[in-house]
Amino acid sequence: MRGGRRRLQPVRRPSVDVVLPFRGSDEQLGRVAERLATLRLLPGDTVTIADNRRDARDGAHDHIRIVGAGELQTSYHARNRAAATGSAPWIVFLDGDVLPPPDLLERYFAAAPQADTGVLAGAVTDEEPPPTAPPAARYAWLKSSTSQEITLSHDGWAFAQTANAAIRRDAFTQVGGFEPRIRSGGDADLCFRIRAAGWKLERRPQAAAIHHNRQTIARMLAQRARHGAGANWLARRWPGALPRRRWPGLALWSLKRAAHGATAAARRERDEALLGLLDGPAVWAFELGRLIPNRPRPRLVRR
Repeated sequence: MRGGRRRLQPVRRPSVDVVLPFRGSDEQLGRVAERLATLRLLPGDTVTIADNRRDARDGAHDHIRIVGAGELQTSYHARNRAAATGSAPWIVFLDGDVLPPPDLLERYFAAAPQADTGVLAGAVTDEEPPPTAPPAARYAWLKSSTSQEITLSHDGWAFAQTANAAIRRDAFTQVGGFEPRIRSGGDADLCFRIRAAGWKLERRPQAAAIHHNRQTIARMLAQRARHGAGANWLARRWPGALPRRRWPGLALWSLKRAAHGATAAARRERDEALLGLLDGPAVWAFELGRLIPNRPRPRLVRR
């Protein structure tokens, strides 16, 4: 110290275990590992991919650990398995269809979390497709479908999507991790249990990752239906969360949106046409998805 002034020391962020569940081809696994390899790490950090394919085995891709998690085919079981292999005080969960920036971990901890914070909600930004992109990709971008702002705006039921979120390990362990035997809604359920245990959620909008959207309408609607199954499961488990819409009102709204889309199409206004024509099917897929079981399909045993 010179002249009575203290020299400020740079704040070192905590160690982090990065976790990503995966199910796909070997080629896709290689591409996911390559994206994760761009993350800047410090001593004590780990990166683990949980391979959720039935024949998955433990392995490695450079410094990235791969753990087989095919006993139960859900992303939440895979996340639990991967999280259990680490010991860092924070776990950053990512999805295989997001592209994190190299300095994502620094962005999460540019400001120290409060002592009672259990969840840090990073941002998810939909990849901007060109105007001529497939309708599903263009529609998802126009709607900001995967934005954390959507799930964080639920009054009393805000949650961080595990496409890009950091969870304090103490909070994660205290509530028992993810519910492993469901297909959708596990991130919301985890956040609700962490909040019920007395922890808080902080936003980290600067910790943003780019999300690659579904490229076909069929895959987009299937995803919406799966989310609807998760919403119905959450509504039963947490009364008041994600209530269903009234079908008569939804039908009238859908007709109005379709008429708007048809008018826009006649005027060659592609984006407005996509919004009008796909709003109804997207919402109906979600609501009808509530009728679908939220459990994974039973594994067939060949004799």
